[in-house]
Amino acid sequence: MDPVPATHPLRRTPVQQRSADRLARILEACAELLDESGYENLSTRAVAARAGVPIGSVYRFFGNKRAMAVALAHRNLDRYTDAIADRLATLPDAGWRPVVDAVLDEYLAMKRTVPGFALVDFGVPSPPEDGPAADPNRTVAVRLTQLLATHLDRTPDASLERAVLVAVEATDALTKLAFRADPAGDPAIVEEIRAMMQAYLARVLD
Repeated sequence: MDPVPATHPLRRTPVQQRSADRLARILEACAELLDESGYENLSTRAVAARAGVPIGSVYRFFGNKRAMAVALAHRNLDRYTDAIADRLATLPDAGWRPVVDAVLDEYLAMKRTVPGFALVDFGVPSPPEDGPAADPNRTVAVRLTQLLATHLDRTPDASLERAVLVAVEATDALTKLAFRADPAGDPAIVEEIRAMMQAYLARVLD
Protein backbone atom coordinates (compact mmCIF):
# COMPACT_ATOMS: atom_id res chain seq x y z
CA MET A 1 0.00 0.00 0.00
CA ASP A 2 1.54 3.26 -1.10
CA PRO A 3 1.83 6.46 0.90
CA VAL A 4 -0.91 8.89 1.70
CA PRO A 5 0.46 12.40 1.13
CA ALA A 6 0.93 14.58 4.20
CA THR A 7 -0.92 17.40 2.45
CA HIS A 8 -4.61 17.08 1.75
CA PRO A 9 -5.39 16.10 -1.86
CA LEU A 10 -8.30 18.54 -2.29
CA ARG A 11 -7.75 21.38 -4.72
CA ARG A 12 -10.47 23.31 -2.95
CA THR A 13 -12.06 22.82 0.45
CA PRO A 14 -15.85 23.10 0.32
CA VAL A 15 -17.26 26.05 2.23
CA GLN A 16 -20.98 25.78 1.57
CA GLN A 17 -23.04 22.74 2.54
CA ARG A 18 -24.03 22.18 -1.08
CA SER A 19 -20.37 21.83 -2.07
CA ALA A 20 -19.70 19.53 0.88
CA ASP A 21 -22.62 17.34 -0.15
CA ARG A 22 -21.34 17.21 -3.71
CA LEU A 23 -17.87 16.21 -2.52
CA ALA A 24 -19.41 13.46 -0.38
CA ARG A 25 -21.32 12.12 -3.41
CA ILE A 26 -18.13 12.10 -5.46
CA LEU A 27 -16.25 10.12 -2.83
CA GLU A 28 -19.13 7.66 -2.40
CA ALA A 29 -19.22 7.12 -6.16
CA CYS A 30 -15.46 6.63 -6.18
CA ALA A 31 -15.73 3.98 -3.45
CA GLU A 32 -18.54 2.12 -5.24
CA LEU A 33 -16.65 2.05 -8.54
CA LEU A 34 -13.50 0.79 -6.84
CA ASP A 35 -15.46 -2.25 -5.66
CA GLU A 36 -17.06 -2.77 -9.06
CA SER A 37 -14.17 -2.29 -11.47
CA GLY A 38 -10.92 -1.79 -9.50
CA TYR A 39 -8.46 1.07 -9.32
CA GLU A 40 -6.97 0.65 -12.79
CA ASN A 41 -10.37 1.11 -14.44
CA LEU A 42 -11.40 4.01 -12.21
CA SER A 43 -11.86 7.31 -14.05
CA THR A 44 -12.94 10.79 -13.09
CA ARG A 45 -15.57 10.70 -15.83
CA ALA A 46 -17.12 7.48 -14.51
CA VAL A 47 -17.15 8.91 -10.99
CA ALA A 48 -18.87 12.10 -12.20
CA ALA A 49 -21.52 10.05 -13.98
CA ARG A 50 -22.13 7.82 -10.96
CA ALA A 51 -22.28 10.81 -8.60
CA GLY A 52 -24.63 12.69 -10.93
CA VAL A 53 -22.41 15.77 -11.13
CA PRO A 54 -20.70 17.56 -14.03
CA ILE A 55 -17.13 16.44 -14.72
CA GLY A 56 -16.05 19.97 -13.88
CA SER A 57 -17.27 19.44 -10.33
CA VAL A 58 -14.86 16.54 -9.93
CA TYR A 59 -11.95 18.60 -11.27
CA ARG A 60 -12.88 21.46 -8.99
CA PHE A 61 -11.86 19.20 -6.09
CA PHE A 62 -9.35 16.78 -7.66
CA GLY A 63 -6.65 16.93 -10.29
CA ASN A 64 -6.84 13.22 -11.15
CA LYS A 65 -8.16 9.87 -9.98
CA ARG A 66 -5.24 9.31 -7.62
CA ALA A 67 -6.03 12.51 -5.72
CA MET A 68 -9.62 11.35 -5.48
CA ALA A 69 -8.57 7.95 -4.08
CA VAL A 70 -6.18 9.63 -1.63
CA ALA A 71 -9.06 11.81 -0.38
CA LEU A 72 -11.07 8.63 0.14
CA ALA A 73 -8.16 7.18 2.15
CA HIS A 74 -8.05 10.33 4.30
CA ARG A 75 -11.78 10.04 4.93
CA ASN A 76 -11.43 6.36 5.83
CA LEU A 77 -8.75 7.15 8.38
CA ASP A 78 -10.80 9.96 9.91
CA ARG A 79 -13.84 7.68 10.18
CA TYR A 80 -11.74 4.87 11.64
CA THR A 81 -10.19 6.97 14.38
CA ASP A 82 -13.54 8.65 15.13
CA ALA A 83 -15.18 5.23 15.51
CA ILE A 84 -12.43 4.08 17.87
CA ALA A 85 -12.74 7.27 19.92
CA ASP A 86 -16.50 6.68 20.22
CA ARG A 87 -15.86 3.10 21.38
CA LEU A 88 -13.26 4.20 23.90
CA ALA A 89 -15.69 6.72 25.40
CA THR A 90 -17.99 3.82 26.35
CA LEU A 91 -15.34 1.50 27.77
CA PRO A 92 -15.02 1.01 31.52
CA ASP A 93 -11.65 1.66 33.09
CA ALA A 94 -10.50 -1.93 32.62
CA GLY A 95 -6.98 -1.61 31.26
CA TRP A 96 -5.58 -1.60 27.76
CA ARG A 97 -6.79 -4.95 26.35
CA PRO A 98 -10.37 -3.77 25.58
CA VAL A 99 -8.80 -0.78 23.82
CA VAL A 100 -6.76 -3.04 21.55
CA ASP A 101 -9.87 -5.13 20.87
CA ALA A 102 -11.73 -1.97 19.85
CA VAL A 103 -8.91 -0.99 17.47
CA LEU A 104 -9.05 -4.37 15.74
CA ASP A 105 -12.84 -4.67 15.76
CA GLU A 106 -13.37 -1.28 14.13
CA TYR A 107 -10.83 -2.10 11.42
CA LEU A 108 -12.53 -5.43 10.69
CA ALA A 109 -15.93 -3.70 10.59
CA MET A 110 -14.64 -1.28 7.96
CA LYS A 111 -13.10 -4.13 5.94
CA ARG A 112 -16.50 -5.84 5.90
CA THR A 113 -18.82 -2.91 5.29
CA VAL A 114 -17.13 0.17 3.81
CA PRO A 115 -17.30 0.44 -0.01
CA GLY A 116 -13.92 0.61 -1.70
CA PHE A 117 -12.03 -0.26 1.49
CA ALA A 118 -10.56 -3.45 0.09
CA LEU A 119 -8.56 -1.41 -2.43
CA VAL A 120 -8.25 1.94 -0.70
CA ASP A 121 -8.18 1.63 3.06
CA PHE A 122 -5.71 4.24 4.34
CA GLY A 123 -3.51 4.37 1.23
CA VAL A 124 -3.78 4.08 -2.54
CA PRO A 125 -2.67 1.22 -4.84
CA SER A 126 -0.64 3.34 -7.26
CA PRO A 127 3.03 4.18 -7.85
CA PRO A 128 4.55 5.98 -4.83
CA GLU A 129 4.97 9.72 -5.26
CA ASP A 130 5.30 11.07 -1.78
CA GLY A 131 8.17 9.27 -0.05
CA PRO A 132 8.40 7.16 3.09
CA ALA A 133 7.51 10.05 5.44
CA ALA A 134 3.89 9.77 4.28
CA ASP A 135 3.61 5.98 4.81
CA PRO A 136 -0.06 5.28 5.63
CA ASN A 137 0.65 2.65 8.28
CA ARG A 138 2.89 5.12 10.08
CA THR A 139 0.11 7.72 9.91
CA VAL A 140 -2.33 5.18 11.35
CA ALA A 141 0.16 4.30 14.10
CA VAL A 142 0.58 7.96 15.09
CA ARG A 143 -3.20 8.40 15.36
CA LEU A 144 -3.62 5.18 17.36
CA THR A 145 -0.73 6.05 19.67
CA GLN A 146 -2.41 9.34 20.53
CA LEU A 147 -5.74 7.61 21.19
CA LEU A 148 -4.14 4.92 23.34
CA ALA A 149 -2.01 7.39 25.29
CA THR A 150 -4.94 9.69 25.98
CA HIS A 151 -7.27 6.88 27.04
CA LEU A 152 -4.66 5.15 29.22
CA ASP A 153 -3.15 8.37 30.59
CA ARG A 154 0.29 7.53 29.20
CA THR A 155 2.96 9.55 27.47
CA PRO A 156 2.89 8.97 23.68
CA ASP A 157 6.65 8.46 23.51
CA ALA A 158 8.81 6.94 20.78
CA SER A 159 8.78 3.48 22.39
CA LEU A 160 4.98 3.31 22.42
CA GLU A 161 4.67 4.67 18.88
CA ARG A 162 7.22 2.15 17.58
CA ALA A 163 5.37 -0.75 19.21
CA VAL A 164 2.05 0.45 17.80
CA LEU A 165 3.62 0.80 14.34
CA VAL A 166 4.91 -2.79 14.44
CA ALA A 167 1.47 -3.99 15.59
CA VAL A 168 -0.20 -2.03 12.78
CA GLU A 169 2.16 -3.48 10.14
CA ALA A 170 1.68 -7.03 11.39
CA THR A 171 -2.09 -6.63 11.66
CA ASP A 172 -2.28 -5.17 8.15
CA ALA A 173 -0.47 -8.18 6.67
CA LEU A 174 -2.36 -10.79 8.70
CA THR A 175 -5.74 -9.19 8.02
CA LYS A 176 -5.05 -9.51 4.30
CA LEU A 177 -4.43 -13.22 4.93
CA ALA A 178 -7.71 -13.54 6.85
CA PHE A 179 -9.70 -11.93 4.04
CA ARG A 180 -8.00 -13.99 1.35
CA ALA A 181 -9.12 -17.09 3.20
CA ASP A 182 -12.68 -15.85 3.73
CA PRO A 183 -14.44 -12.80 2.20
CA ALA A 184 -15.75 -11.92 5.67
CA GLY A 185 -12.40 -12.54 7.37
CA ASP A 186 -11.54 -16.06 8.53
CA PRO A 187 -12.64 -16.17 12.22
CA ALA A 188 -9.81 -18.45 13.31
CA ILE A 189 -7.17 -16.21 11.73
CA VAL A 190 -8.85 -13.12 13.22
CA GLU A 191 -8.51 -14.66 16.68
CA GLU A 192 -4.84 -15.35 15.99
CA ILE A 193 -4.43 -11.69 15.03
CA ARG A 194 -6.11 -10.64 18.26
CA ALA A 195 -3.87 -12.92 20.31
CA MET A 196 -0.78 -11.62 18.51
CA MET A 197 -1.71 -7.98 19.18
CA GLN A 198 -2.43 -8.66 22.85
CA ALA A 199 0.79 -10.62 23.42
CA TYR A 200 3.03 -8.20 21.55
CA LEU A 201 1.64 -4.98 23.03
CA ALA A 202 1.79 -6.42 26.55
CA ARG A 203 5.54 -5.69 26.40
CA VAL A 204 4.90 -1.95 26.48
CA LEU A 205 1.38 -1.64 27.93
CA ASP A 206 1.50 -3.97 30.97
